[in-house]
Amino acid sequence: MKPFGRIVLLTLAAGAGSAWAQSSSGGGTSAVVLPASGRNNQGGSVGATELPVAGTTTSVNTLNPSVQISGPYSGSTRSTTARPFSGALSLQEALERGLAYNLGAVGLTQAARQTGAQVRVAHSALLPNLNGSLSETVEQTNLAAMGVRISVPGFHIPTVVGPFNYFSLQASLTQAVVNLTALHNYRSAQATARASQYSLQDARDLITLAVGGAYLQALAAQARVDAAQVQLDTANAVFHQSTEQHRQGVLGKLNVDQSEVRTLTQQQQAGTLRNDLAKQKINLARLTGLPPNAGYRLTDSFPFSPAAVPSVEDAVAQAEQQRADLKAAQSQVEAAAKALAAARSERLPSLAFSGDYQVIGTNPAESHGAFTAVGTLSVPLWQGGRVGGDIAQAEAVLAQRQAELEDTRGQIEAQVREAYLDLEAAAGQVEVARKNLELAQETLEMTRARMEAGVINTLEVVQAQQTVSSAQLDLIDSVFAHNLAKLSLARGLGRAAEQLPSLLKPQAAPAP
Repeated sequence: MKPFGRIVLLTLAAGAGSAWAQSSSGGGTSAVVLPASGRNNQGGSVGATELPVAGTTTSVNTLNPSVQISGPYSGSTRSTTARPFSGALSLQEALERGLAYNLGAVGLTQAARQTGAQVRVAHSALLPNLNGSLSETVEQTNLAAMGVRISVPGFHIPTVVGPFNYFSLQASLTQAVVNLTALHNYRSAQATARASQYSLQDARDLITLAVGGAYLQALAAQARVDAAQVQLDTANAVFHQSTEQHRQGVLGKLNVDQSEVRTLTQQQQAGTLRNDLAKQKINLARLTGLPPNAGYRLTDSFPFSPAAVPSVEDAVAQAEQQRADLKAAQSQVEAAAKALAAARSERLPSLAFSGDYQVIGTNPAESHGAFTAVGTLSVPLWQGGRVGGDIAQAEAVLAQRQAELEDTRGQIEAQVREAYLDLEAAAGQVEVARKNLELAQETLEMTRARMEAGVINTLEVVQAQQTVSSAQLDLIDSVFAHNLAKLSLARGLGRAAEQLPSLLKPQAAPAP
């Protein structure tokens, strides 16, 4: 019994070793199919527009500046938890908070992490895979049930063998030696990861445009409130003056009523402008991770100053070198080209190596070593049309991304040229608006003097006040349009946060 049991044990161990040594060649490596568009799919956008005022207007300002923000760029995570807020916000601090906590950057940061992890996964197909196992098996076998018939004359041999045990310690290794499809998949993943990093940089430029534009909008709203308050003070003064003249019998009751209506109108306008200012500040807070309220103060102001900018052609050339979205589009084309190479490589042979070493026996002290080494050359003969389909898909992706690259290049040049046009137009409007305001203020002073002398009634004074108010708003909008054009140019050139200090020079805002 004992020798027979040892024979059965060795036979089973040899069979087990043979099974462990087998390696499956499987199907060939497939090319990774990329999405057709290589553009950022997280949604959202930031844009600054300066459109002509529709219709006929007597205003000297023919541009209507605005900043449109949508998607994740309009939100943020709370920034005051890690960075306390003093209640006074400069443009530099607003940009720092926006770049760190705006959802546009947060989302793309996680996307960049994901593509980086995908590179590691693709790289793993080119690296050796090593696995180990340790097992202890106890088994009892019915040989008759397995169809084994053993007959020895004069001996009764039982058909039930066991229970017996064996011990196994095994290490296995697989390594792709030549696999061009896996290599090109890895290079495609690397290019996609670079594109994600460039998209993150471009998102930072968009956040600079969004936060800077919102800050300038809030400053313009604050200037409108201040101008409305000055007009309200003037209207109150005229109302009191007309009331006194009515008591003296110089003016009629209708003139007093006209002054009162003008005062009430100015009060209502000032309230509306304060409401708009609060909304603009809440919007700015949402972009920068601050609590969504208007309970803070803007510390910077940006009066008109000429912009020292390069020529248009130099600016376009600079933008093509610096714009992160253009670099992202180029990397996406590279990723598509590598994916096409991977698809075409599916038709080529591949070479792989696998091997294992095991120690097997009834126990560790009575075990013996065994090994297997296998080299596999796989030659694809017929894949049912799958390779041709992969190639066709990869060619379509490459054509789409090449078209997107050309569109991005044209879009960048258009943005730079439009920013220059807006900059030039707004600068001219500022000068005209200044002169118009000076003339309107002189006219108002002369009109008030004539009213005090009893030459005219309050109607002409009310009209002169309205002209001054309109001229002040024109100047505010013109300065805003000029500063917004500078901000758009910084975005157009690329690296907006670095370009902005040379274009926008802040001054300390007057204390409230």
